[in-house]
Amino acid sequence: MIPPLLFFLIFKYYPMINAVLAFKDYNVIKGIWGSDWVGFQNFRLFFENPLFWTLVKNTILLSGYLVLAGFPIPIVLALMINEVRGAKFKKFVQLVSFAPYFISTVVMVSMIMLFLAPRLGFVNIALNFFGLDSVNFLGEPGMFRSIYVWSDIWQTAGYSAVIYLAALAGIDPTLYEAAKVDGASRFQKIRHVDLPGLVPTIVIILILNVGNVMAIGFEKVYLLQNPLNLANSEIIATYVYRIGLLNANYSFATAVGLFNSLINLVLLVTVNGLAKRVTKNSIW
Repeated sequence: MIPPLLFFLIFKYYPMINAVLAFKDYNVIKGIWGSDWVGFQNFRLFFENPLFWTLVKNTILLSGYLVLAGFPIPIVLALMINEVRGAKFKKFVQLVSFAPYFISTVVMVSMIMLFLAPRLGFVNIALNFFGLDSVNFLGEPGMFRSIYVWSDIWQTAGYSAVIYLAALAGIDPTLYEAAKVDGASRFQKIRHVDLPGLVPTIVIILILNVGNVMAIGFEKVYLLQNPLNLANSEIIATYVYRIGLLNANYSFATAVGLFNSLINLVLLVTVNGLAKRVTKNSIW
C-alpha cells in the first residue's frame, strides 16, 4: 500500500497546504507564505463578479444534465447485457460498448468536430441528403450541453456498466432459482432480484457523482469551447484556467477553485447523509 499512499500524500494532500494562497495577494518574489494576507478579498471579488451566477449556473446545469442523463443508462446497459444468453454475442456487446472509454479526450473532441462540421460533417451531409439545411452544432449555445453529455455517455457507459455487471455477478444464485420456482418472468427477476442487489452499488456511485457536480471535466469543455457557444460553455473550471494561468492571477484563481471544492464537499456530505437515512447505504 506504500506507493498509492505516497501518491496521495505527495500529489493530493501536501498541495492542499498551499490553498492558503486564496487568502493572500500572491507575489512571485515574496512567495506563497511571504505574500501579504488579504483575508476573504479574493472570494468577495469572485462573488461580486458579473460572471459569478453565469459560471455557477453553467457548471450546475452541465453537471446535473450529465448525472440525470448518464447515471441510469449504464445500469440499463448492464441489466441488458446480463440477460444476454449467447456468450459470444455478450462478449461482443461488452467489447463494443467498452472500447470508446479508451479514446483520449483530444481524439474524442476531434471526432465530434469532424462529425458535426457545418459543411463536411457526416451529420450535416445526412441532413442535406434528406433536404434539410446544415446546422452549425458547435456554434449553437443551446446545443453545447447535449453534445457534451451524450458524447460522454457514449464514451463512458460501457465502462460504468462493468461495475454494475460485477455487482450482478455477486448476487446469490439461489435467489434466481427461487424466483424461477415461483414462476417469475425475466422482468420480474430484474425487478425483484437484480435491482435490489444493485442498490448498494447504485447509491455509492450516485453519491460520488453528486459529490463531483461542481468538478465537471475541464479538458473536454475547454476543447469544445468557441466564441459562439461561450454563453453556455464557460464553467468555473475553464474560468479558473483563463484567470489563473493566462492572466497570472493565481490568488484569485485559487480562491475560485477552493470555493468550487467546498461546494463539492457540502454536496457530498449532504447526499451521503440522505442516502444513509433513506437506504441505509453510504460511503461512511
